[in-house]
Amino acid sequence: MISVDGITVEFGGSALFSDISFVINEKDRIALMGKNGAGKSTLLKVIAGVRTANKGRVSTPKDAVIAYLPQHLLTEDNRTVFEEAAQAFARIFEMEREIAAMNEELTTRTDYESEYYSNLIECVSTLSEKYYSIEEINFDAEVEKILLGLGFIREDFTRPTSEFSGGWRMRIELAKILLQKPDLILLDEPTNHMDIESIQWLEDFLINSAKAVIVISHDRTFIDNITTRTIEVTMGRIYDYKVNYSHYLELRRERREQQQKAFEEQQRMIAETTEFIDRFKGTYSKTLQVGSRVKMLEKLEIVEVDEVDSSALRLKFPPSPRSGNYPVILEDLSKSYGDHLVFENASLTLERGEKIAFVGKNGEGKSTLVKALMGEIEYEGKLVLGHNTMIGYFAQNQASMLNEDLTVFQTIDDVAVGDIRTKIKDLLGAFMFSGDNISKKVKVLSGGERTRLAMVKLLLEPVNLLILDEPTNHLDMRTKDILKSALLEFDGTIILVSHDRDFLDGLVTKVYEFGNKQVKEHLGDIKSFLQKKKLDNLREIERKNVK
Repeated sequence: MISVDGITVEFGGSALFSDISFVINEKDRIALMGKNGAGKSTLLKVIAGVRTANKGRVSTPKDAVIAYLPQHLLTEDNRTVFEEAAQAFARIFEMEREIAAMNEELTTRTDYESEYYSNLIECVSTLSEKYYSIEEINFDAEVEKILLGLGFIREDFTRPTSEFSGGWRMRIELAKILLQKPDLILLDEPTNHMDIESIQWLEDFLINSAKAVIVISHDRTFIDNITTRTIEVTMGRIYDYKVNYSHYLELRRERREQQQKAFEEQQRMIAETTEFIDRFKGTYSKTLQVGSRVKMLEKLEIVEVDEVDSSALRLKFPPSPRSGNYPVILEDLSKSYGDHLVFENASLTLERGEKIAFVGKNGEGKSTLVKALMGEIEYEGKLVLGHNTMIGYFAQNQASMLNEDLTVFQTIDDVAVGDIRTKIKDLLGAFMFSGDNISKKVKVLSGGERTRLAMVKLLLEPVNLLILDEPTNHLDMRTKDILKSALLEFDGTIILVSHDRDFLDGLVTKVYEFGNKQVKEHLGDIKSFLQKKKLDNLREIERKNVK
């Protein structure tokens, strides 16, 4: 059992949250929720011990292991993937070396009656007892199992970690955490850089093999599947619900309705009392009554209604220039890199106004086909872009292409046209840029902030074919809903590469499944696709080999 006792964290003299207390029990799987800026990541860092609270403490049992996966990793090293993952057992290997060294020293020393010799025997005995109490582990097999589960292939094991992108390096760090079998795992947006298969594997691991878990995530399905408890951080305090995320939303709505009702009743009472005081404050016969009401108001604790982001901003794309009837036609398209066949004989006809999804695990060709559409790679077969097709493309590296010397506001002001120019601040606010943040230079933004800014920029460009590659990775749930509404109203054509089932639900009308060197067309929306495949959710796709 790990207890968080009276934690307070302050920034610039004002409290981010105050006097927060709760207990983390074994097998708790907790979703830490709250709007951006509420303090979720800060609270996670305090529990992890990488940040100190202004007041309060985190109490952990002796020898308890807490493992923390932050949103952004800054590690650099020259080990191979396998060697780096095996660092999870570094302490065990170090214990082996220490025991061997002490035993060697015992065989060479002859001062058997000395205090040093006695202490040496005690040290080797204590450390050996601790070492042999550890469950016997086949280290290589454990490392291999975890790395394969997280999407690596055996050929990756001997490659230097420096060859991998930030998303894959995140998985290496996650592998090290899972191999430690910690008492508490703290995860901050762990699914952002994972494909469907790896997310499903992680879900299964956390449900069946992990001890206690606290996770921050904007992936509704992921947190609903793994969590049994929801802690909401809001207005400097917490609410603790012993339910998963979907049930928590219902309880939170009921709580706010009760608060709102109590607040309105109190405000009516205050208004009536104030009117009585103003009316009779000069009347001698009412002096005692007026005085008691004044004191009552002075002591009154005002009912607070928890904040909720109720702004009704709706993004709207500019009208898209009319394209031909068929913006994209593929016939027998194949792509290989040397001897490696990515896919072959892919055919696709995209009609104007269609919204389709590309699904499948990493490495099966989704992004490769997108690159072919963008003219970035060569291929075999026929690919035709229809008359007047104008592509707006959001890729994972889109953020790196922004002008670093412009401010956030200037970046959007440069591309905004028409009525939206009067609402740039509202638009930026919807994507979590507000106050002084809009005056920041792009060069000082985090990776996640740059991604969101690139998305806003794309929303304002007049195009008629949108190609979005994992657009929701750094967006919170409300912002994803805003983007989804805008895409639903978009009068052009959309290709979405995504593992986010909730985002795709109700948005796409056709699904293309990538796997086994093939691209298979499934008519109908995501729900009908899932029913046809008799699967519970999109993350099950790679569990079956589609012939």
